[in-house]
Amino acid sequence: MASEVHDLIEGPITCHCWNRDKTKIAVSPNNNLVQIYAKQGGKWQLEHTLKEHDQRVMGMDWAPTTNRLVTCGADRNAYVWTLEKEWKPSLVVLRINRAATCVKWSPLENKFAVGSGARSISICHFEKEHDWWVSKHIKKPIRSTVLSLDWHPNNVLIACGCSDFKARVFSAYIKDVDEKPESTCWGKKMTLGNLMMEFTSPAIGSGGWVHDVSFSPSGNKLAWVSHDSLVCVVNQESNSVSFEKTKELPFVACQFISETNFLVAVSGHQLCVFSVVQFCVFVVFLEVGASCKTIARRSILLLSTNVSEILGPVIVLSKNMTIKALRKDLPFNNTKLKIVHTLCCWRCRLLLPEA
Repeated sequence: MASEVHDLIEGPITCHCWNRDKTKIAVSPNNNLVQIYAKQGGKWQLEHTLKEHDQRVMGMDWAPTTNRLVTCGADRNAYVWTLEKEWKPSLVVLRINRAATCVKWSPLENKFAVGSGARSISICHFEKEHDWWVSKHIKKPIRSTVLSLDWHPNNVLIACGCSDFKARVFSAYIKDVDEKPESTCWGKKMTLGNLMMEFTSPAIGSGGWVHDVSFSPSGNKLAWVSHDSLVCVVNQESNSVSFEKTKELPFVACQFISETNFLVAVSGHQLCVFSVVQFCVFVVFLEVGASCKTIARRSILLLSTNVSEILGPVIVLSKNMTIKALRKDLPFNNTKLKIVHTLCCWRCRLLLPEA
C-alpha cells in the first residue's frame, strides 16, 4: 500500500479533471480561474491559466480522445477549450438564466451535457456552419437545480441528480448527431427529453438532495447518493431497487468501478466501497485486485491499494478521504489507510487505465 502527495495550491479545489495519460490536471481554486498543471520532473508545474469565466467555475471535464476541455460556471456560461499552443475557447450557446452547476462529455465526445440552476439540462453539440456549440434543453419534469450528471455507455441516455430529491434518466438523442439508438432495459422511446425513469428515496420518511449519480459499465445499473446518507442502486435489467440508509454524514459523490462495486464519498472525509450482491447493497472493504487513486483538496494525494474485482479503471477523488469498513463480519475490516488531510470528500473521477 503506497501513496504519493503532490501539493498544488494553498486554497481549496472546487472541481478538477485529468487528461488521458494523467500527466496534466485542470483545477479551479474556488474562483473564476482554471489552472492547468503539467507534471515535469516529478513535480506539478503551472502551465496555463484560463480566464474566460467571470464568476466561479462550477464544473469541468476533459475529453480523453479529442483532448478538449469543457468548463462551466456561475456566470451561466460554458466554454470548450482546444489546445493550439495556447488554450483557445469556443463559444457555447447555453441559453440559461441561472448558474451552470455541472458538465460532462458524452462517451463518444461528440456532445456534452450541462446541468444548471435553471431546472434544465443543456445537451450541447457542435454546429460547423456557425463555428459554435449549440444546445437543446431537457426541462420537464425537473423542478429544481441539477446537481450531477452521468452518461449511459450508449451515448444517448443521461442520468441526473437534482435538489428536488429525485434521480432521473432521460434520452439525450439528437437526430443529426447520434445514430438511431437500439432499445435498452431503460426503454425504447428515445426522443430528446423523453423521461425514461424517475426515482425517489425508497426509504420511508427519507429524502435529500441527490448529490451524484453513476451508471455501471454495462449501463444496466444506476447508483445515486443523497444528502440524507442514503445510497441506492437500481438494477433495471432485473427491475430491482437496493438501498442502504446509514448514520454517516451526507454522501456527496459516487462512482461505479466495476459492475458490482462502486465508491462513495462521505462528507466526513471518508471513502467507502459498496457492493451489490444478490440485490442487496452493503459496504465491503478493499481486498485483492488492481489499484485506485485519489486526489485531495489543496493537494494531490495518489493512494494505491488493492481492490477486489476492480481490474482496470483508476479512481480519482477530490479532497480528502480514508477507507472505512462498516461491517465487522467482512474481511480485512481492521485495516485502515493513513491520510494526510482532514477535509471532506467531494468528487469522484474515473480515469482510463494506462495503456
